[in-house]
Amino acid sequence: MNWYRNLIKPFIDRLVALVALLLLLPVFLLLTLLLGIANGGTPFFTQPRPGRNGKVFRVIKFKTMNDRRGPDGQLLPDKDRLTAIGKIVRKTSLDEIPQLINVLKGDMSLVGPRPLLVEYLPLYNNVQRRRHEVRPGITGWAQVNGRNAISWEQKFNYDVYYVDNLSPALDAKILAKTILKVVKPEGINAEGSATMERFTGSNE
Repeated sequence: MNWYRNLIKPFIDRLVALVALLLLLPVFLLLTLLLGIANGGTPFFTQPRPGRNGKVFRVIKFKTMNDRRGPDGQLLPDKDRLTAIGKIVRKTSLDEIPQLINVLKGDMSLVGPRPLLVEYLPLYNNVQRRRHEVRPGITGWAQVNGRNAISWEQKFNYDVYYVDNLSPALDAKILAKTILKVVKPEGINAEGSATMERFTGSNE
């Protein structure tokens, strides 16, 4: 499927991302305004993330958490920094909309393993590292099979499964299931946490 991975998929990604951005422009502008107000003028969150072959780029998302800090100067836990509008945006996955810009730039794909933190790169074993053989995606096989409610090991297994089975049919299936997940959100938060616990390495 190299013809699909290297030629057809990037073309479809950019075309769909462009159309989606144009259609979602009113929502994009409204959320920029509301999140800007909620976060003291900062509606966007950008962070270095590894892409295909580990090449680092800056991912763009709507900012759903403020920068409140405790008496010790450290950021408060995620669940304490999640704003009211941020909760809605996360629950509906609208925080992912700005990543369409990453897709247009060629940093990301519509479908693929989610781009994680750069600091995780040295923690992967040889199998887990294979998730970087393809461009990261806005949605992926792990996201439609549990998202943050599954373990890191299971998430990486899903990522590698996607790499080994990448095809137009699998991408279409993931996109269809993503739409259903947006309509009926589940698995957004890990148990007892507003976000997924940090990856500290595999025991295998």
